[in-house]
Amino acid sequence: MPDRNHDALEFLKSRRSRPGKTLTSPVPSRAELEELLTIAARTPDHGKLEPWRFIVLERAALERVAALIPPLGAKHGIPEDKISGNLLHYGSSHLAVAVISSPKISDKIPEIEQVYSAGAVCLALLNAALAAGWGANWLSGWSSHYPEFGRDAFNLTPSEKIAGIIHIGTAPHTPPDRPRPDLNQITEWMSE
Repeated sequence: MPDRNHDALEFLKSRRSRPGKTLTSPVPSRAELEELLTIAARTPDHGKLEPWRFIVLERAALERVAALIPPLGAKHGIPEDKISGNLLHYGSSHLAVAVISSPKISDKIPEIEQVYSAGAVCLALLNAALAAGWGANWLSGWSSHYPEFGRDAFNLTPSEKIAGIIHIGTAPHTPPDRPRPDLNQITEWMSE
């Protein structure tokens, strides 16, 4: 029988993101955030390509990024309520980390595996922040799907994409749990 890490399992069974709009300061210090980024960077990475990178967004950077959202939304005909919702993510946040999917050219590792690794980094960072006692939420929003937003907000190259924006701060309380998937509806057991 393997050795169980009961504390880790209990955390994972009960982990719950905190609503981004409720996150306030204080936020992690640089040293505290570097610890969380180090944990996130331990994500499975087939071929050791590191097909992702981090951009730390402090308050002034978040305000600059927020200013890009209204004209982008107007240009693409995004409804006003979606513009203001996405604007709120950046405009009210005190600290966020943009996880950038940055695939590397490889004959052995398909790009899709590299993209999956970037998504896994997002979840690892989210869980690390929550386990460290911070409030955190993975909020990307519609703007993250437009290449010009990635270019203008984060200076991304044409091959890079925003995998996720992880907002981290102080959460005033733990929200009630939400309904979780019915395992019987999403699991198929194959024995042969």
